[in-house]
Amino acid sequence: MPLRLDIKKKLSARSDRVKCVDFHPSEPWTLSALYSGNIFIWDYNTQTLVKQFEVCNLPVRCAKFVTRKQWIATASDDMHIRVFNYNSLEKAHEFEAHTDYIRYIAIHPTLPYLLSSSDDMSIKLWDWDKNWQNLQVFEGHAHYVMMCQWNPKDTNIFCSCSLDRSIKVWGVSGGAGSSSCHFTLTGHQRGVNCVEYSPGGEKPYIISGSDDRTVKIWDYQTKQCIQTLSGHTNNVSYALFHPALPIILTGSEDGTVRIWHGSTYRLEATLSYFLERVWSIAVLKGSNTAALGYDEGTVVIKLGSEEPVASMHSGKIIWAKGNEIQTANLKLLDEGTAAREGEKVPLSVKDMGAAEVFPQYIAHHPNGRLFAVCGDGEFVIYTAQALRNKSYGPALEFVWAYSGAYATRDGNGKITVFQDFKESFSFKPQFTVEEIFGGRLLGIRGGDFICFYDWTEYRLVRRIDVVPKDVIWSEEGTSVVLICPDSFYVLRHDKDACQAALISGVQVDEDGVEAAFDLQNEISDKVVSGIWVGDCFVYISSAQRLTCMVAGSQETLAHLDRTQYLLGYMPEQSKMYLIDKELNVTPYTLHMALIEYQSAIMRKDFATAETYFAQLPESLHNRIARFLENQGYQSEALQISKDDEHRFELATQLGKLQMAADIILSISAQANPAMPPRGKWKNLGDVALEQGDFSLAKRCFSEAKDLGALFLLYTSVGDAEGVMATGKLAEESNICNISVLCYLLLGQTKAALEVLVNANRLPEAAFFARTYCPSELSRIVQIWTADLAKVNQAVADSLADPAKFPDLFADYNLTLTAEKVFEAKRKAPPPASAYATEKEFLEMDVMEEIKKLGPDGFQSLLLKGASPAANDFTPPPRPAPAAAPAPAPAPAPEPAPAPAAPAPVEVDLLSSPEPAPAQSAPETVVESSSPELLVPDAAAPAPESAGEPPAPEQSGGGDADLVDLL
Repeated sequence: MPLRLDIKKKLSARSDRVKCVDFHPSEPWTLSALYSGNIFIWDYNTQTLVKQFEVCNLPVRCAKFVTRKQWIATASDDMHIRVFNYNSLEKAHEFEAHTDYIRYIAIHPTLPYLLSSSDDMSIKLWDWDKNWQNLQVFEGHAHYVMMCQWNPKDTNIFCSCSLDRSIKVWGVSGGAGSSSCHFTLTGHQRGVNCVEYSPGGEKPYIISGSDDRTVKIWDYQTKQCIQTLSGHTNNVSYALFHPALPIILTGSEDGTVRIWHGSTYRLEATLSYFLERVWSIAVLKGSNTAALGYDEGTVVIKLGSEEPVASMHSGKIIWAKGNEIQTANLKLLDEGTAAREGEKVPLSVKDMGAAEVFPQYIAHHPNGRLFAVCGDGEFVIYTAQALRNKSYGPALEFVWAYSGAYATRDGNGKITVFQDFKESFSFKPQFTVEEIFGGRLLGIRGGDFICFYDWTEYRLVRRIDVVPKDVIWSEEGTSVVLICPDSFYVLRHDKDACQAALISGVQVDEDGVEAAFDLQNEISDKVVSGIWVGDCFVYISSAQRLTCMVAGSQETLAHLDRTQYLLGYMPEQSKMYLIDKELNVTPYTLHMALIEYQSAIMRKDFATAETYFAQLPESLHNRIARFLENQGYQSEALQISKDDEHRFELATQLGKLQMAADIILSISAQANPAMPPRGKWKNLGDVALEQGDFSLAKRCFSEAKDLGALFLLYTSVGDAEGVMATGKLAEESNICNISVLCYLLLGQTKAALEVLVNANRLPEAAFFARTYCPSELSRIVQIWTADLAKVNQAVADSLADPAKFPDLFADYNLTLTAEKVFEAKRKAPPPASAYATEKEFLEMDVMEEIKKLGPDGFQSLLLKGASPAANDFTPPPRPAPAAAPAPAPAPAPEPAPAPAAPAPVEVDLLSSPEPAPAQSAPETVVESSSPELLVPDAAAPAPESAGEPPAPEQSGGGDADLVDLL
């Protein structure tokens, strides 16, 4: 019967003719040596070209990885051997090795040796530790030497093949052995192109491929040809034994790769990828991957599954290593030898013997005393203790029933059920059978559905229109998982309803008993392997996550660092065991009480849950808290959780803000003082602000140093002292924008100006002084000029100082007057009750009013009703050429406007000031002053027509002055 090998193509890359392929042992790389003289390295997982470099202008016939030196060794038709570092792509060495084309090179598995074979009919041995010294020359072939290979069992022996139709076996001994061959194998009718040793030590075989279109297997101990494989229709260019599977791979110039059974030598499959002739084949040790080199590119395929053939029952593991059956007992592990979670278990492995078939499936009997092996189209049932044959027969597939019965499927699709090792019933379904599954019911998968049958009556129970690749039953038989390629379904099986329907004898339709299954969950996740542990389904996803699922709720138990498969669960140890393709076993903890607790919570059986909770160690409380949170029980999760981070999240969600603040203090006490938890203070402050707890919000934002939030909060509630404190803190923290804005809202214009100067933001400082405090403009310009002179003197000289060039600053003295008036006004800010009338001053054109009323009239207008201290104002002397009309109670006639004066700029007093744009007329610049913004709880005085304002009130947080003179 044929091997069941699912062949998948992992890489198909077109290129020039590929003369040789090789695998990197640890990286997912395939090396291709091209006839064009180039080397390509492909990543067969991502299907991308990783590296490429040019060797020479002539064909490269062979290239090999030397991973212990991080090299690639190449042989080409210019008779040179070159060595490259595959990380840096630098050439490490180059030398002329032969006097004709070099056909092949072979790397010694342990010693620093390289063999090269050539068309000059010689084989040479090189030692790279001795600067590539030629240690030995082997001569004896009468034609081109096409290939040479080391013997993996005895690395002092190698073989070679030639177009003289012979295969010769040679020996080396420290580089000084005899140069004559040990013996010669002949039998091919034409030249021999390839030769390879069997990788397993149990078979002393050599395989060869020839231009006579045949492949021969030789026993090099008896020196006899034991088998000839015929079927290729052109020259055989490559042949080898697979190191992990019982197969032989051969490639030919007829464009096909043929797969032969390694024991029966039967042709199993023929592959053709339509890339013309096959020149090279390589296999990766410890893997099912193979690379094929064609005329038109490189192909990488995966042969079958890499999942280990293993089974576990009650801590006893049985696995197949090739044809050998081995066993290990996890119960023999004590606390001293047991591995920690996620680490490999130091097992004591016992050889049981060789199986009669190549195992592709192993499964324990439900009671654990027997196990079945299926492969090569046959099944054999052995005893678990001594590997004694209990029963056997033909079968492509074998499955156990929950009761100990079993079923087989043959090549014709006939299903046979055995009870007590005797055939009980057989039938052939009316559809094509793809696969069968065991468990509580017998599952038979068709093309696009699966049918479940009863084990005793053999009647259809239910047809389900999904195509699962595996069916996993719970131990009680009440739940089943159908694993599909991209998702899986969890079904509840009603045994009583099914039994009642079968007993009643009622004729069921083609879909079976409708009440037999009830869909519980559909999960979109790719499952690699899985098992039931009580009511919990534990599985490994394709993303290498170990996940458990209870009643639809999923939880990741661990992230795996390599591909592993679930082996079984030991309740007495509360551990699951995983196995990888190298047969390494790894434990992970899963408490049964935890599973029962989670199941009870999902059923809302809180009394039972409380009972199981008492059995759980405190180390699992955080995990339980996460589970409860996912189920919507945040309050209970807060009581259980021991993780401060999680408790903070829960307290915040529940609105327990003071508790959250206490948790942050606890975290701060344990954390590094240099890394305070400011992010948590910020998050808590945002929640407190949403809930209106301003006191806590201020505290949180202060701890978080969130000056923007503090500014928003203090300005919103009218806390002038808080705004001042925020401004000082921002100034200390070099956050100029917030600092300037705070001082500006409080009327501290000179303080805001100093912030800009100290931050060396001199252009902004000059414009700020021009707008808000013109008395400081001359000093700022001088500082700016000195700073610019360090970079460009010409630009520095272009700045005009109002003290030196007053004629360039029209009405400059009037702006000084306006500044003095506003400074006097700040000493007695109006009460907030006067805002309705005082706000009209916000629309005032300051320069127009001061020109119309004169300095005294302007002072009277702004300070009317102010305190006596505010009226102690003496305007600066006015310049002679700019005499203003005398102030009068009634508005004076409007003076003639200055020539070419631009219209005054309206300013939004509720926004930050911006520098005014440069004026188009160079001869005049008009400055305009505007009333200030009100400080919190204060307002501007009402206009004269509004009557007498109330007595002024002093603001406790300072004054605000937003004046834009441009």
